[in-house]
Parts: sequence; C-alpha cells; structure tokens
Amino acid sequence: MKIAVVGTGYVGLVTGTCFSETGITVTCVDVDKAKVESLKQGHATLYEPGLENMIKRNIEKGRLFFTTSLEESLDGSDAVFIAVGTPPGEDGSADLGHVLKVASEIGKVINSYIVVVVKSTVPVGTSGRVKKVIEEELKKRKADIPFDMASNPEFLKEGSAVEDFLKPERIVIGTSTTRAAEIMSRLYKPFLLNNHPILFMDIASAELTKYAANSMLATRISFINEIANLCDLLGADINQVRKGIGSDSRIGSKFLYPGPGYGGSCFPKDVKALLHTAKEHGYDMKVIKAVETANEYQKDVLFRKIQKHFGNNTEGRKIAVWGLSFKPHTDDIRESSSIHLIKTLLNHKASVCAYDPAAMKETEKILGNSIDYAANPYDAARGADALAVVTEWPEFRIPDLKTLSETMKSRVIFDARNIYEPDDMKNAGFIYYGIGRR
Repeated sequence: MKIAVVGTGYVGLVTGTCFSETGITVTCVDVDKAKVESLKQGHATLYEPGLENMIKRNIEKGRLFFTTSLEESLDGSDAVFIAVGTPPGEDGSADLGHVLKVASEIGKVINSYIVVVVKSTVPVGTSGRVKKVIEEELKKRKADIPFDMASNPEFLKEGSAVEDFLKPERIVIGTSTTRAAEIMSRLYKPFLLNNHPILFMDIASAELTKYAANSMLATRISFINEIANLCDLLGADINQVRKGIGSDSRIGSKFLYPGPGYGGSCFPKDVKALLHTAKEHGYDMKVIKAVETANEYQKDVLFRKIQKHFGNNTEGRKIAVWGLSFKPHTDDIRESSSIHLIKTLLNHKASVCAYDPAAMKETEKILGNSIDYAANPYDAARGADALAVVTEWPEFRIPDLKTLSETMKSRVIFDARNIYEPDDMKNAGFIYYGIGRR
C-alpha cells in the first residue's frame, strides 16, 4: 500500500514514519523546504525518543520519502492523511485554516479514488467541511473523481509517541462507506495481528472522541490537584489519598498525580475547543469549564508557596529551576508550567537559572537572556536561595543531596511533582515543599 501524510509536525512525522515501519510506502509532505531537506537526510526535526533511528532505517529501505509536492505524493496513493496544526484562536476555537487549505490543494490535484483521512485534532463537522472544499475544487476542474472521508484521531503521548503508535490501546476510525473502511482496515492490519482493537464508528463520533478523551484526562488532573490543595490545608498526604482512591477499580490510578497544572500542546487547546464547540451549539459545559478554571488556578500553586516562604518578597532572590518542558522526554514547552512559573518569578524581580536535558534551546527562543541556563542541574542550583523542581525528568529523581546542600545558598526545595520523600529531605537538612504533602 501507499499513502501520503501532509504535515511533518509532531503527529504527521510520527504517523508517517511508523506506518513505513509496517511496510507501507509513505510520502510525507511539507511546505517548509529546509525542513524537508533535513528530513531527507534522516534528521528528525523534533525531539522524540526512537524517532530519528526509525526515519533513517525506513529511508534506507526505500519506504519513507519526503517532498514539498502534494501532487507527487498523491500519485497512486490509497489514502492521504491530513496532519497539520489546528492552533487555538483567541476565542478558544480550533483554527482550521491549515486543514482547509490542504483540502483545497487535494481537490486541485487528485486524479483517482483516494481516502482523505483527517488526522489532525478537529471539531465535529470538520470532515464534512473538508469534503465540501474538495468537491468545490473538483467542480471547478469539471472532474468527476470519487473520494471518501475518514476521521482517524491520534492518541499519542509526547515522549512515548513511537511506542504509542506501534502498540496502541485502541485505534479509532470514523467512516461513512464500506470502501473507506476496507482501506483503513488494510492500513492497520499489522496492528490487528497484535490484537490491538480498531473501533469503527461514524465520523462525528470519531471527531468528538479525541476531545472527550483529552478533556476526561484533564478533568482527572484538575480533580487530584483540588484534592492536593485541600490536603495542604488539612494536613493530609495526597500520596496516601491518591493510593486510597486509585486502588478502586472504578477509578484507577492513572492521571491522578498532583502538580502545577496540565500543559502541553493538547490538553489546554482541546479543552478550550470543546468548550467553544458546546457554546456554539448553545450548551454550557459546567464540568469542563470548572476543569479549565481549576487548572488556571493551579498554574500558580508553586509560586504561591515560594512567595509565602519568602514573606511575599522574592525580589533579588535566585531561584534554580529544574525542568522546562511540559513533561519529561520532550523538548515541547507549549503551555509549560515551568515557563509560566519563570515568567511570574521574573515579574516579581527574582532571578532564575534553569536546566533541562532537552528543552533549553526551545526555552531560549521564548525567554532569551532573561534567565541563565546551566550545563547541569547542580550548576543551576549554585548560589540559589531555592530550587524548584517542575518537570519530573528521571535524572532529577535521585539527586546528590550532599552536593546540592554544598552548592545552594539556602537549602529549600519546592517539588512540583512530589518525586521526593519529605522525610528524606528533612533528614538531609532541607526545607521541603511538595503539593499536598505534610
């Protein structure tokens, strides 16, 4: 089989590369010429463990190609995946400009039957809009070329996206024709052999499933953060409470980890987009709205603890920050809790020295020289009045407390991810603040 994937961002590049790993011939398309040339050389243009080696391997095997020509990629393809960005507008709605532009280009160049698959995260009804745009372009050409639509939302976690694609918990496909369903089944046949379930449904349901899934996970995060904040007031330990409720099979333990609020490229924008869709249809989603409100409050939970410790005056204080990406194993700083904290500290005239294993170059694009960047965690902590651990990278989990105590000006740790034990910190001579910890 042969497919085209339009867009070589996070979703598109992972999708195209992983499909080529199963033996499918894949051509990835992007308008960025420099990016395409870099990918042709086997260089991954984003940070994702295992991706670059897979790109190189499939280029060498003649299964993975990169081009700026959409027409070239569609020639002989069974399906074309639209995997371009849908950034949030000012009103929270998903900006479909890139998706609809790709649809228009598809309509201008297709010359035989193809399944047009929307992989981008889009509001319900988008596939219908894409279909209409393609039909309009075909009408201008006076071309009677059949095509079908499909919705195939992604459920990839940054940092483990390759594994998630190759070993999915489920594959959701929305179609309206048997022919499209058969082609999608053939594409995903390698996953069926490993008993990964494919869930076929109507297109609207598939589109909504992505938003519903992310909003449910965001809800769990905001819920446990609320309970953690109450633990701080009551003297309870959120780690014990989390275990107590997570052992209930109806609840489970996943996504019940308190912290400084959810971030990244998906949860914030998808929650906003779902709220906007509901509003457009005259429905007020009270629970999801509360989730967003709680998350906005939680973004400042660590700063409030820092301010309280320093008597509401951080002016002139040096704060070391470990972790800049919104989660480990990625360089993605979109909606990062760490970046939010740093900006707030700077606004209150503190100085910041930060370290992250992967995200410092991306951070420098945003913060420039307004903060200092360290070569390692202990250099960041040198002379610091306090250390804020914001991203739970594995290398932060067992720090050398002796070196840290000798390096820091004041032995104060703010642990946004509860990765340390309060008693261990106390015994090492540190003042320790977690989220919902005694």
